[in-house]
Amino acid sequence: MCYLSYLCYCRHVPRDEELIFADHAGRFYAREHGLPPMAGRLLGYLMICDPPHQTIDQLAEALMASRSAITGAVKLLEAYGMVVRSRRAGERVDRVAGNLDALEPRNFDSRLFTEQAVLFREGLALLADASPARRAPLEELVALAEFLGERLPQVLAEWRERRDALRRSGKIHRAGDHCWSSNPNSSASSWPLRVKLPVATPTAGIERSDMSDAKVVRSM
Repeated sequence: MCYLSYLCYCRHVPRDEELIFADHAGRFYAREHGLPPMAGRLLGYLMICDPPHQTIDQLAEALMASRSAITGAVKLLEAYGMVVRSRRAGERVDRVAGNLDALEPRNFDSRLFTEQAVLFREGLALLADASPARRAPLEELVALAEFLGERLPQVLAEWRERRDALRRSGKIHRAGDHCWSSNPNSSASSWPLRVKLPVATPTAGIERSDMSDAKVVRSM
């Protein structure tokens, strides 16, 4: 085995298609959810990398980015619960993994639409003497908010029922089934973990020079 092959064997080098996927994820989450492109790329790579837990240095090398840029992206994603850090007993470096459960759409929460309906009704009350044409936009918004507030909990319940059925059939697996590596012979799967909780403030510790395009993530 040549030296280069040995390095590739010992240290996983991302394939071109993996980096392309990370770039696609970066553009998607920047466009649809306002994430900085680096944070979206990192999240995409953590969806498919092996092993799924990576150090900051490994991520920086894989994504060909500076260590400070990766650190800033990790802090942002960690604040939103999209990644978690853990540490092997005796090690001094954290390992980062994606928390894909956090990507479940949050708009299923019917309380948001219930509150919107109350807000829109308040505005509609101020238009009690207005013409039907003037009241029509808010009337539609009230009706839409009430409809979504009723239907989305049902949609979420239907999805979870289908997900459980798919898990029972073996068509999909629980996220924890392959905690550390898709390789069943990997010793990493038995690592004892000390999981760090996310920080409280979404942008805490992010340097402007690293993530000057940071934005508040819109509801997913």
